[in-house]
Amino acid sequence: MITIGRYSFEGPYASTSVLEDKAGVYAIIDTRTTENILVDVGESASVKSRVENHDRSDCWSRNRLGTLKVAVLYTPGVQQEGRMRIEQEIREQYNPACGVR
Repeated sequence: MITIGRYSFEGPYASTSVLEDKAGVYAIIDTRTTENILVDVGESASVKSRVENHDRSDCWSRNRLGTLKVAVLYTPGVQQEGRMRIEQEIREQYNPACGVR
């Protein structure tokens, strides 16, 4: 588990194979030797597919110094509007290098 803002995310995971294609908020994290840096955050109805086929993956690679990993907050019963609020809250708090909403 990793805490991002006021949320407890599962992970971070080095592989997307452990992710599920369920609704949630995902965080792309650059894991460095002494700290974790949030590179991007987003939401999707199908987290695994979204992360594996993401249009900002080049940005993730350009902005990493360590190993990229993914953490996820599955949100059963939360509609897209609610997931977007979580994403925006985290984006405003951390100002990740990739993605703008």
